[in-house]
Amino acid sequence: MAGKSVALVHEWFGATGGSENVFLEIREVLPDAKGFVLWRDRDARRGLDFEESWLARTPLRRSKALALPLMPLTWRTLTREKFDVVVSSSHAFAHTVKIGSSPDTRYLSYIHSPARYLWSPDFDSRGSNGLLSLPRRVLRTADVRLSRHVDSYAANSREVQSRIQRFWKRDARIIHPPVDVDYFATAPAPQRQQERGYLLGVGRWIPYKKFDLMIDIADAAGLPLVIAGSGPEEESLRRRAARVRVPVTFERQPSRERLRELYWGARSLLFPTHEDFGIIPVEAMACGTPVLGLRRGGVLETVVDGETGFLIDSSDPHEYAAMLRHVDGLERNRISAHAESFSSSTFRAKVASWVSDESS
Repeated sequence: MAGKSVALVHEWFGATGGSENVFLEIREVLPDAKGFVLWRDRDARRGLDFEESWLARTPLRRSKALALPLMPLTWRTLTREKFDVVVSSSHAFAHTVKIGSSPDTRYLSYIHSPARYLWSPDFDSRGSNGLLSLPRRVLRTADVRLSRHVDSYAANSREVQSRIQRFWKRDARIIHPPVDVDYFATAPAPQRQQERGYLLGVGRWIPYKKFDLMIDIADAAGLPLVIAGSGPEEESLRRRAARVRVPVTFERQPSRERLRELYWGARSLLFPTHEDFGIIPVEAMACGTPVLGLRRGGVLETVVDGETGFLIDSSDPHEYAAMLRHVDGLERNRISAHAESFSSSTFRAKVASWVSDESS
């Protein structure tokens, strides 16, 4: 990108999250790009020179649902600066960004998912917010109309690629998100290693992640379960865990080091949910840990059925429990080696190629 001015934009920047990590990796590819975000959460990492939008100076930063109708306007009034290339990282309206007025600007957008609140409200309960029911049709129309100028899309998975085609009638190349497989593939210190004697669930404790089903699977299998993460479903999950016959341990907001230890100590990762991509299964596989997942969405691209885990076309906990007897026969070195294809270095190389191809 020598000699070209580049802008890099992202929705809102939280403390942690897969989309934020993707944004930071893209920035490694485009280190001289000027960064823009709608706002940055108070506890987000410091030292990042992103320019925030006017929404950051309003109470709307605390309510994504209320701010959503104003996002398209915000992305059109972000700055008067002109850039040769604008790269957006989008899971809501960032792909509609239009900066300056130069007809020669090239617009590229990496899509984590078309906004679930608008396009898949049955999949994401946040879309059922009554405040969004009336404007949803208007916002869908705006989402399509205001993104016609995008020159090239990249999708994080085949799942998202198909949504882009279905909702926006646009093509997209696939660039899987980056995973720090080198870190997770490095074994914890011997004194921190555990026997692979428990099942593991990792993620945000919200309904669609299916932690309630994970508890039932562990109960059906007669194996201990560790649930790592945090979220609003904690109390209901604890009540459910108290009713089963197996021990269920809750690890709230484990450190990265602790999470790696949990992956390494698990007999299998449970992932009975439908995700766009799913970084957690790749992290687990980097540790040599097999995945038991639902045969939907991103795991179809990350888990090799019968080699790095097993995919199950059911929500019956007994079917998952029955498959557990086969995971011990999987070769853990093979599982770990497969995860290397989703490394950060692979992601950066593909993004660099995409940007070069589309902005030349």
